Amino acid sequence: MFKKLLKPLAVFSLVAVLFFSQADGALAARSGGRIGGGSFRAPSRSYNPGPSRAPGGYYGGGGFGFPFIIPFFGFGGGGLFSLLIFMAIAGFIFRSFRSTMEQDELGYSSNPTVSVARLQVGLLAQARTLQADLDRIAQTADTGSAAGRAQVLQETTLALLRHPEYWAYGSSQSEQTGINSAEAKFNQWALAERSKFTEETLSNVNNQLIGGVAPSLTGNNANLVNQTGDLTPTENEYIVVTLVVGTLGQIQLPKVNSPETLRQALSRLGSVGSEQLLAVEILWTPQASGDTLSTDDMLAYYPNLTLV
Repeated sequence: MFKKLLKPLAVFSLVAVLFFSQADGALAARSGGRIGGGSFRAPSRSYNPGPSRAPGGYYGGGGFGFPFIIPFFGFGGGGLFSLLIFMAIAGFIFRSFRSTMEQDELGYSSNPTVSVARLQVGLLAQARTLQADLDRIAQTADTGSAAGRAQVLQETTLALLRHPEYWAYGSSQSEQTGINSAEAKFNQWALAERSKFTEETLSNVNNQLIGGVAPSLTGNNANLVNQTGDLTPTENEYIVVTLVVGTLGQIQLPKVNSPETLRQALSRLGSVGSEQLLAVEILWTPQASGDTLSTDDMLAYYPNLTLV
Protein backbone atom coordinates (compact mmCIF):
# COMPACT_ATOMS: atom_id res chain seq x y z
CA MET A 1 0.00 0.00 0.00
CA PHE A 2 2.78 2.36 0.93
CA LYS A 3 4.70 1.65 -2.30
CA LYS A 4 1.56 2.36 -4.35
CA LEU A 5 1.22 5.81 -2.73
CA LEU A 6 4.92 6.60 -2.98
CA LYS A 7 5.03 6.99 -6.77
CA PRO A 8 2.05 9.41 -7.07
CA LEU A 9 3.41 11.39 -4.13
CA ALA A 10 6.80 11.74 -5.80
CA VAL A 11 5.20 12.87 -9.05
CA PHE A 12 3.05 15.41 -7.18
CA SER A 13 6.10 16.77 -5.34
CA LEU A 14 8.02 17.16 -8.58
CA VAL A 15 5.13 19.02 -10.22
CA ALA A 16 4.77 21.29 -7.20
CA VAL A 17 8.48 22.14 -7.19
CA LEU A 18 8.45 22.95 -10.90
CA PHE A 19 5.29 25.05 -10.55
CA PHE A 20 6.46 27.16 -7.65
CA SER A 21 9.96 27.63 -9.06
CA GLN A 22 8.42 28.95 -12.27
CA ALA A 23 6.04 31.15 -10.31
CA ASP A 24 8.91 32.61 -8.34
CA GLY A 25 10.70 33.44 -11.58
CA ALA A 26 7.60 34.96 -13.12
CA LEU A 27 6.79 37.02 -10.04
CA ALA A 28 10.33 38.04 -9.18
CA ALA A 29 10.57 41.55 -7.78
CA ARG A 30 12.30 44.09 -9.97
CA SER A 31 14.88 46.85 -9.69
CA GLY A 32 13.76 49.97 -7.90
CA GLY A 33 14.64 53.63 -7.48
CA ARG A 34 14.19 55.78 -4.38
CA ILE A 35 14.33 59.52 -3.64
CA GLY A 36 13.46 61.24 -0.38
CA GLY A 37 14.28 62.23 3.15
CA GLY A 38 13.06 64.32 6.04
CA SER A 39 12.01 63.63 9.62
CA PHE A 40 8.98 63.74 11.86
CA ARG A 41 10.40 65.92 14.61
CA ALA A 42 7.67 68.11 16.05
CA PRO A 43 8.02 71.82 15.23
CA SER A 44 9.82 73.53 18.07
CA ARG A 45 7.60 75.85 20.06
CA SER A 46 9.20 79.24 20.43
CA TYR A 47 10.24 79.74 24.01
CA ASN A 48 10.56 83.17 25.61
CA PRO A 49 12.29 82.98 28.98
CA GLY A 50 10.85 86.38 29.89
CA PRO A 51 12.58 89.68 30.50
CA SER A 52 15.97 89.58 32.15
CA ARG A 53 16.42 91.07 35.56
CA ALA A 54 18.25 94.35 35.79
CA PRO A 55 20.02 95.89 38.81
CA GLY A 56 17.85 97.63 41.36
CA GLY A 57 15.01 95.13 41.33
CA TYR A 58 13.63 95.99 37.84
CA TYR A 59 13.27 93.60 34.94
CA GLY A 60 14.19 94.65 31.43
CA GLY A 61 11.48 95.05 28.83
CA GLY A 62 8.99 97.01 30.96
CA GLY A 63 8.69 94.51 33.82
CA PHE A 64 8.86 95.10 37.52
CA GLY A 65 10.66 93.91 40.61
CA PHE A 66 9.18 92.29 43.68
CA PRO A 67 10.04 95.13 46.13
CA PHE A 68 7.93 97.55 44.15
CA ILE A 69 4.81 95.40 44.37
CA ILE A 70 4.60 96.17 48.11
CA PRO A 71 3.50 99.84 47.82
CA PHE A 72 0.72 98.84 45.44
CA PHE A 73 -0.79 96.49 47.99
CA GLY A 74 -0.92 99.06 50.72
CA PHE A 75 2.36 98.48 52.47
CA GLY A 76 3.63 101.98 51.75
CA GLY A 77 3.75 104.42 48.86
CA GLY A 78 0.92 104.70 46.34
CA GLY A 79 -0.53 107.27 44.00
CA LEU A 80 0.90 107.67 40.53
CA PHE A 81 3.74 105.25 41.17
CA SER A 82 1.32 102.45 42.12
CA LEU A 83 -0.73 103.19 38.99
CA LEU A 84 2.39 102.77 36.83
CA ILE A 85 3.14 99.46 38.50
CA PHE A 86 -0.43 98.29 37.85
CA MET A 87 -0.13 99.25 34.18
CA ALA A 88 3.14 97.31 33.89
CA ILE A 89 1.48 94.20 35.38
CA ALA A 90 -1.50 94.52 33.05
CA GLY A 91 0.78 94.94 30.01
CA PHE A 92 2.80 91.87 30.94
CA ILE A 93 -0.33 89.72 31.34
CA PHE A 94 -1.77 90.97 28.05
CA ARG A 95 1.43 90.22 26.12
CA SER A 96 1.67 86.72 27.58
CA PHE A 97 -1.97 85.99 26.75
CA ARG A 98 -1.60 87.26 23.18
CA SER A 99 1.55 85.21 22.61
CA THR A 100 -0.20 82.04 23.80
CA MET A 101 -3.18 82.69 21.55
CA GLU A 102 -0.96 83.28 18.49
CA GLN A 103 0.90 80.03 19.07
CA ASP A 104 -2.37 78.11 19.39
CA GLU A 105 -3.65 79.66 16.15
CA LEU A 106 -0.48 78.55 14.34
CA GLY A 107 -1.11 75.00 15.54
CA TYR A 108 1.97 74.65 17.76
CA SER A 109 1.63 71.76 20.17
CA SER A 110 3.64 68.84 21.38
CA ASN A 111 1.67 66.52 19.08
CA PRO A 112 0.28 68.48 16.10
CA THR A 113 -1.97 66.95 13.46
CA VAL A 114 -0.05 65.33 10.61
CA SER A 115 -1.29 63.81 7.35
CA VAL A 116 0.39 60.78 5.80
CA ALA A 117 -0.57 60.12 2.18
CA ARG A 118 0.32 57.45 -0.37
CA LEU A 119 -0.36 57.79 -4.09
CA GLN A 120 0.49 55.10 -6.63
CA VAL A 121 0.42 55.38 -10.40
CA GLY A 122 0.72 52.43 -12.77
CA LEU A 123 1.88 53.47 -16.24
CA LEU A 124 2.31 51.65 -19.49
CA ALA A 125 5.93 50.70 -20.10
CA GLN A 126 6.07 53.06 -23.09
CA ALA A 127 6.59 55.88 -20.57
CA ARG A 128 10.37 55.41 -20.70
CA THR A 129 10.96 59.16 -20.62
CA LEU A 130 9.41 59.22 -17.15
CA GLN A 131 12.05 56.78 -15.93
CA ALA A 132 14.71 59.09 -17.36
CA ASP A 133 13.11 62.05 -15.54
CA LEU A 134 13.13 60.18 -12.22
CA ASP A 135 16.75 59.12 -12.75
CA ARG A 136 17.72 62.74 -13.41
CA ILE A 137 15.87 63.96 -10.31
CA ALA A 138 17.55 61.30 -8.16
CA GLN A 139 21.03 62.19 -9.41
CA THR A 140 20.68 65.97 -9.00
CA ALA A 141 18.19 66.57 -6.17
CA ASP A 142 19.07 68.18 -2.84
CA THR A 143 17.25 65.79 -0.53
CA GLY A 144 19.04 67.14 2.53
CA SER A 145 16.94 70.32 2.81
CA ALA A 146 13.21 70.98 3.15
CA ALA A 147 13.20 73.19 0.05
CA GLY A 148 15.02 70.53 -1.96
CA ARG A 149 12.60 67.78 -0.91
CA ALA A 150 9.62 69.99 -1.79
CA GLN A 151 11.17 70.51 -5.23
CA VAL A 152 11.57 66.74 -5.64
CA LEU A 153 7.87 66.27 -4.90
CA GLN A 154 6.87 69.03 -7.31
CA GLU A 155 9.08 67.78 -10.14
CA THR A 156 7.88 64.19 -9.72
CA THR A 157 4.20 65.10 -9.75
CA LEU A 158 4.82 67.38 -12.72
CA ALA A 159 6.57 64.57 -14.64
CA LEU A 160 3.58 62.30 -14.00
CA LEU A 161 1.08 64.99 -14.97
CA ARG A 162 2.88 65.40 -18.29
CA HIS A 163 2.18 61.78 -19.29
CA PRO A 164 -1.59 61.19 -18.89
CA GLU A 165 -1.60 59.12 -22.07
CA TYR A 166 0.34 56.42 -20.21
CA TRP A 167 -1.80 56.29 -17.05
CA ALA A 168 -3.28 52.83 -16.59
CA TYR A 169 -3.84 52.30 -12.86
CA GLY A 170 -3.97 54.34 -9.68
CA SER A 171 -4.54 54.18 -5.94
CA SER A 172 -4.58 56.70 -3.08
CA GLN A 173 -4.69 56.63 0.71
CA SER A 174 -4.42 59.37 3.33
CA GLU A 175 -4.63 59.38 7.10
CA GLN A 176 -4.61 62.12 9.74
CA THR A 177 -2.92 61.40 13.02
CA GLY A 178 -0.66 62.91 15.66
CA ILE A 179 2.96 63.42 14.80
CA ASN A 180 3.96 60.81 17.38
CA SER A 181 2.33 58.00 15.39
CA ALA A 182 2.62 59.48 11.88
CA GLU A 183 6.23 58.36 11.44
CA ALA A 184 5.27 54.73 12.04
CA LYS A 185 2.58 54.89 9.36
CA PHE A 186 4.96 56.63 6.92
CA ASN A 187 7.66 54.02 7.46
CA GLN A 188 5.13 51.21 7.14
CA TRP A 189 4.01 52.37 3.71
CA ALA A 190 7.52 53.16 2.47
CA LEU A 191 8.95 49.82 3.63
CA ALA A 192 6.04 47.93 2.07
CA GLU A 193 7.00 49.38 -1.32
CA ARG A 194 10.74 48.91 -0.88
CA SER A 195 10.21 45.24 0.00
CA LYS A 196 8.90 44.67 -3.53
CA PHE A 197 12.31 45.48 -5.00
CA THR A 198 15.02 42.90 -5.43
CA GLU A 199 17.54 45.74 -5.37
CA GLU A 200 17.47 49.52 -5.08
CA THR A 201 19.63 50.29 -8.09
CA LEU A 202 19.42 54.08 -7.68
CA SER A 203 18.84 55.93 -4.41
CA ASN A 204 19.15 59.51 -3.15
CA VAL A 205 17.93 59.79 0.45
CA ASN A 206 19.04 62.68 2.67
CA ASN A 207 21.72 63.54 0.11
CA GLN A 208 23.23 60.05 0.12
CA LEU A 209 23.45 59.09 -3.56
CA ILE A 210 23.86 55.39 -4.26
CA GLY A 211 23.75 53.56 -7.57
CA GLY A 212 23.21 54.81 -11.06
CA VAL A 213 24.46 51.60 -12.68
CA ALA A 214 24.65 51.20 -16.45
CA PRO A 215 21.64 49.50 -18.03
CA SER A 216 21.86 45.79 -18.67
CA LEU A 217 19.66 43.18 -20.28
CA THR A 218 19.42 39.64 -19.01
CA GLY A 219 17.09 36.68 -19.20
CA ASN A 220 13.55 37.44 -20.31
CA ASN A 221 14.43 41.07 -21.02
CA ALA A 222 16.54 40.18 -24.05
CA ASN A 223 13.45 40.13 -26.28
CA LEU A 224 13.04 43.86 -25.68
CA VAL A 225 15.92 44.72 -28.00
CA ASN A 226 15.10 45.03 -31.68
CA GLN A 227 17.51 44.81 -34.55
CA THR A 228 18.66 48.42 -34.11
CA GLY A 229 19.47 47.86 -30.44
CA ASP A 230 16.63 50.09 -29.16
CA LEU A 231 14.40 49.15 -26.28
CA THR A 232 10.94 48.24 -27.51
CA PRO A 233 8.38 47.73 -24.72
CA THR A 234 5.97 44.90 -25.41
CA GLU A 235 2.32 44.86 -24.41
CA ASN A 236 1.24 44.19 -20.82
CA GLU A 237 4.36 45.73 -19.25
CA TYR A 238 4.21 48.52 -16.70
CA ILE A 239 6.02 51.08 -14.55
CA VAL A 240 4.77 51.82 -11.03
CA VAL A 241 5.56 55.07 -9.21
CA THR A 242 4.71 55.48 -5.52
CA LEU A 243 4.68 58.75 -3.58
CA VAL A 244 4.61 58.61 0.23
CA VAL A 245 4.28 62.03 1.87
CA GLY A 246 4.08 63.30 5.45
CA THR A 247 2.80 66.85 5.95
CA LEU A 248 1.77 69.15 8.77
CA GLY A 249 -1.96 69.79 8.89
CA GLN A 250 -4.61 67.95 6.92
CA ILE A 251 -4.45 66.81 3.32
CA GLN A 252 -7.18 64.71 1.73
CA LEU A 253 -6.63 62.76 -1.49
CA PRO A 254 -9.59 61.84 -3.68
CA LYS A 255 -10.27 58.19 -4.36
CA VAL A 256 -8.48 57.45 -7.62
CA ASN A 257 -10.82 55.79 -10.12
CA SER A 258 -10.48 57.98 -13.22
CA PRO A 259 -7.93 60.20 -14.99
CA GLU A 260 -9.55 63.28 -13.45
CA THR A 261 -9.30 62.03 -9.85
CA LEU A 262 -5.70 60.94 -10.47
CA ARG A 263 -4.92 64.41 -11.82
CA GLN A 264 -6.49 65.99 -8.72
CA ALA A 265 -4.49 63.78 -6.37
CA LEU A 266 -1.20 64.52 -8.14
CA SER A 267 -1.90 68.27 -8.15
CA ARG A 268 -2.77 68.24 -4.47
CA LEU A 269 0.46 66.51 -3.47
CA GLY A 270 2.53 68.67 -5.78
CA SER A 271 1.22 71.82 -4.11
CA VAL A 272 2.59 70.91 -0.66
CA GLY A 273 5.12 73.56 0.34
CA SER A 274 8.40 73.15 2.17
CA GLU A 275 6.89 74.64 5.36
CA GLN A 276 4.36 71.80 5.62
CA LEU A 277 6.42 68.94 4.16
CA LEU A 278 7.95 66.75 6.87
CA ALA A 279 9.12 63.74 4.85
CA VAL A 280 8.77 62.31 1.36
CA GLU A 281 9.65 59.06 -0.43
CA ILE A 282 9.43 58.65 -4.19
CA LEU A 283 9.76 55.00 -5.22
CA TRP A 284 9.52 53.52 -8.69
CA THR A 285 10.02 50.19 -10.37
CA PRO A 286 11.56 49.11 -12.63
CA GLN A 287 14.52 51.48 -12.49
CA ALA A 288 17.16 49.67 -14.54
CA SER A 289 16.73 50.01 -18.29
CA GLY A 290 15.45 46.83 -19.84
CA ASP A 291 13.80 45.64 -16.63
CA THR A 292 10.04 45.15 -16.78
CA LEU A 293 6.92 44.62 -14.69
CA SER A 294 4.59 42.06 -16.23
CA THR A 295 0.86 41.68 -15.73
CA ASP A 296 1.57 38.84 -13.28
CA ASP A 297 3.89 41.14 -11.31
CA MET A 298 1.19 43.80 -11.13
CA LEU A 299 -1.40 41.30 -9.87
CA ALA A 300 0.99 39.88 -7.29
CA TYR A 301 2.53 43.07 -5.89
CA TYR A 302 -0.03 45.80 -6.59
CA PRO A 303 -3.50 44.30 -6.10
CA ASN A 304 -4.79 47.58 -4.66
CA LEU A 305 -4.39 49.46 -7.97
CA THR A 306 -7.59 50.22 -9.87
CA LEU A 307 -8.08 50.89 -13.55
CA VAL A 308 -8.23 54.58 -14.53
